[in-house]
Amino acid sequence: MTLSFFDQFMSPTHFGIPLIALALTLPWILFPKPSSRWLNNRVLTLQGWFVNGFTQQIFQPINLGGHKWAALLASLMLFLLTLNMLGLLPYTFTPTTQLSMNMGFAVPLWLATVIIGMRNQPTHALAHLLPEGTPTPLIPILIMIETISLFIRPLALGVRLTANLTAGHLLIQLIATAALVLLPLMPTVAILTATLLLMLTLLEVAVAMIQAYVFVLLLSLYLQENV
Repeated sequence: MTLSFFDQFMSPTHFGIPLIALALTLPWILFPKPSSRWLNNRVLTLQGWFVNGFTQQIFQPINLGGHKWAALLASLMLFLLTLNMLGLLPYTFTPTTQLSMNMGFAVPLWLATVIIGMRNQPTHALAHLLPEGTPTPLIPILIMIETISLFIRPLALGVRLTANLTAGHLLIQLIATAALVLLPLMPTVAILTATLLLMLTLLEVAVAMIQAYVFVLLLSLYLQENV
């Protein structure tokens, strides 16, 4: 049976049971649990340092009212980062390559920021739809453009994360396949291709981390506009 390059993005099943729930649960099992000791081990110390540094950097420009989101966004950052990194391992499934799951994260969180803005400061939230000093003939057009850009935000969040990870996985598979095919024919070219594959894998590790950070950073910017 001929397999497509896109088969790696299909949700795995076992006896007809989807295993995506297991893939989403695994990252939480890998995180070390806090202990009641006075001194933590190195892993817990590193995890606490990472969460504190990330939270301070994200929420420093946000008002105190938005700090209630700290636990949610920090957990989302760790969750997406772990899923993206685990997806780079061989014979693993990356749930964040599924647009439906990414939209499931993006739409409710974006909608929550919009609802908070409409409830707390409706005048300020609606003022984003019309820039100050706009000529009168352009007012209807600008309102439509700003409204469309507002509703495109969650779609951009989900598509950005999905497209970057999908493209990276496809490139890795294409170059790995080329290296295997060229190995018996042209070993020197195959070695160069394998070197390129190693460099691309390191790049994909950086992309996996950056995309998780960008997803949460944009959510924090949307929250900052509405708090």
